[in-house]
Amino acid sequence: MANDMMYVTLSSGVKMPQLGYGVYQVTQDECERCVRDALEVGYRHIDTAQSYFNEEQVGSAIAASGIDRGDIFLTTKVWIEHFGEGSTRASVEDSLRKLKTDYIDLLLLHQPFGDVFGAWRDMVKLYQEGKVRAIGISNFYVDRMVEFCEFNEAKPMVNQMERHPLNQNVELQKWETEYGIVPEAWAPFGEGRGGLFENPVLVEIGQAHGKTAAQVMLRWNLQRGVVVIPKSVHRERMEQNLDVFDFELSAEEMARIAALDTKTSSFFSHADPAMVQWFAKMVEERKHQHDSAKEKKSW
Repeated sequence: MANDMMYVTLSSGVKMPQLGYGVYQVTQDECERCVRDALEVGYRHIDTAQSYFNEEQVGSAIAASGIDRGDIFLTTKVWIEHFGEGSTRASVEDSLRKLKTDYIDLLLLHQPFGDVFGAWRDMVKLYQEGKVRAIGISNFYVDRMVEFCEFNEAKPMVNQMERHPLNQNVELQKWETEYGIVPEAWAPFGEGRGGLFENPVLVEIGQAHGKTAAQVMLRWNLQRGVVVIPKSVHRERMEQNLDVFDFELSAEEMARIAALDTKTSSFFSHADPAMVQWFAKMVEERKHQHDSAKEKKSW
């Protein structure tokens, strides 16, 4: 398996591996094993979040791996209930304890709701103090992202969004380039929705390179300059997802994939008032239960 990792350089000067391992929806019971497997097969970029309730397991896996902390790029995200000056800092200090580290490589605002400006002020201070090496946002659509950039002196360095062949966010990426923001993809496979794994265009392109449709999707995003964090609980799939550096898609193949864009989320819209209301209600419930197992898994 070829593993010639590609990197992007953030505006902070930090080098970020362009392919990482995400632990969204990985349960506490299997998370430590999964992260250890991912590190053993060659991943050096791990993405978690406060809202995944598995930061402690991620931290334990990294600590037990024997890999130098400086060789691992670690991302976590602040959840909405912790947005606000003071609250955000306290939550990040808690995350540092759970992750068993004294710094975070990339800290993201997980959602565009609530007191994002107050939270950002805390994040900027943490960055200035060296507790965080880079800061960014997640799920900020293009209008919210531009507003956020224009009304903050410190600009986000990354924007993590849904990006896969059926929802490519091309316009968003143009504006990210304008502000020096690195694009990152959650759900780079769209969780297989819309028949992505069986899509004839992706399958045919994959066959031409001796690769799977999933590997084609990852390579396509990599060639667009997008950071990807695929998730799998199976070691063999982790290896397959990492095996995407020994081939290159042609301009024609990239164009064929570009034509698959529906410009529509495969999940839900953050601009849907009912979804905004749902997030607000869920945050209130979460303040009382802190139990991710009881929540709808949709973001």
